[in-house]
Amino acid sequence: MADRLNGYRILILESREEAQFSRLLTEQGADVLQCPMFTIHDAPDPAPIEAWIKRFIAKPCDDMVLMTGEGLRRLMKVVRRIGVEPAFVAALGSARKFTRGPKPGKALREIGLEPQMTTEKPTSEGIAEMLSRLDLRGRRVGLQLYPDKDHSVLIGAIKAQGVSEVDTVLPYAYDAQAADANIVTAIDEMAEGRIDAIALTNLGQVRRLVEVARARGCEDRLRQGLGQTPIASVGPAVSDELKAQGLRTDIYPADDAFFMRPLISAMAAALAKHPPRAVARSI
Repeated sequence: MADRLNGYRILILESREEAQFSRLLTEQGADVLQCPMFTIHDAPDPAPIEAWIKRFIAKPCDDMVLMTGEGLRRLMKVVRRIGVEPAFVAALGSARKFTRGPKPGKALREIGLEPQMTTEKPTSEGIAEMLSRLDLRGRRVGLQLYPDKDHSVLIGAIKAQGVSEVDTVLPYAYDAQAADANIVTAIDEMAEGRIDAIALTNLGQVRRLVEVARARGCEDRLRQGLGQTPIASVGPAVSDELKAQGLRTDIYPADDAFFMRPLISAMAAALAKHPPRAVARSI
């Protein structure tokens, strides 16, 4: 099944899993244009993360909510640096673990653990909905956050269930400005008709595209480019955000399989109906 995307130029806007996604597309013959949306750094001040880890070990939370795989991996980096990995993994193993989509579950399995529940919708709202079906009265809940998001609604929803404590940790930070120039270049590539499809794998990518385009005065050019470029969405959260921004979804994984490989298969099937734009331009 290799070379299904031979000759097609695919724009990806990943960061955490950009290398893996690019490799999978390249294996299918695609010419991949990579555009990181932001740079990820460790939290600038490690002290609050270290203190949270020590609290968790000394008195494990009853429940732990993991919002991102990146968050757990960054936590484990600090855990290993301060030399408490066995104690932390044991404490985490004793808690009920809830994950926002499949990526945190994958990170858990890397340390030999499994989530008890995973959201059907990989969003904060999905987490709140899932937890609302549980009795959390009197329980201590750990909550791993991610940057550039107001989590007050989720935290409020958890507290409203009568928990004794919500103990939050934010183990990494984004440097968004570093990628703005790359995003503008990607917008130009779409507007000039040099992209066969854009693949979107999280809703933050949609928001960043629109935010940067507005800030740089090229939103019309972005919408022109997206208007003539097939848009591939990995799942419902991305498609909902596209709709909220007045955009559409052209390509979607079959059988509700919201992962990279099914997305790539859907792209190959959809794009096979049309020649690559590089070929079309040469005719």
